[in-house]
Amino acid sequence: MRALPEQTILITGATDGLGRALALDLARAGATLLLHGRDDARGQATLAQIRDQSGNDRLHWYRADLSDLREVRRLATEIGRDRERLDVLVSNAGVGTVVPGGGRRQESAQGHELRFAVNYLAGFLLTRLLQPLVVSSAPARIIHVASAGQAPIDFDDVMLTRRYSGMQAYCQSKLAQIMFTFDLAEQLAAQRVAANALHPATYMPTKIVANPISSIADGVRATARLITEPELDAVTGRYYDGTREATAHAQAYDPLARRRLRELSERLTAAA
Repeated sequence: MRALPEQTILITGATDGLGRALALDLARAGATLLLHGRDDARGQATLAQIRDQSGNDRLHWYRADLSDLREVRRLATEIGRDRERLDVLVSNAGVGTVVPGGGRRQESAQGHELRFAVNYLAGFLLTRLLQPLVVSSAPARIIHVASAGQAPIDFDDVMLTRRYSGMQAYCQSKLAQIMFTFDLAEQLAAQRVAANALHPATYMPTKIVANPISSIADGVRATARLITEPELDAVTGRYYDGTREATAHAQAYDPLARRRLRELSERLTAAA
């Protein structure tokens, strides 16, 4: 990988929690940052705060509501139009187990279960659309901020229409991220693009966590390591719990399940 001051890095969900703290850390190291969120006022405030605290003015704002796949497409188009390279894509934006909606099932603009749509489908589509730009910037890295909370996908009821649980919705969306990461690693290894997923830290104090255990700094350290460590250039297709390599749910290693998820994802995103 190039030195950080020579890299362009996209972070989704960069106006709060881990995303904002990670952006500040990378800004202080001199990277060019593309920061995503869904509210312009918060986005501009985040840029100003990071600029003031880091002295880095190579910060760029991109707005998109990831619950609408049409906006994901627009986001990818804008980045492709504006940028000649993308060294790192950090897919961090997500919806927690309870907020929003409490225990009530919600749907995305396309009618998909909200957590599956935002936490997984949006990242799947964005990564696929930006993949040519990432590959042309190789060596490059793709990082999915997943979770230790993982649940197998019931392919007969992926959208949880029969029996809804916010926890199940969240956990299956996070496992889907890891399954996609493993697919990417296999597809892109020969093109010098590393794809890895991680559980950054346990119950960090963010807006989607009620009872924090770890600190944001813990999560930043674990995530930044996958971005910056030179010895990880050729390491791909791994799942980490913090900084430790770990084993994901068994379904992530099932080629048939990954193929079913890939085909479903391609079908759902093609229609948007």
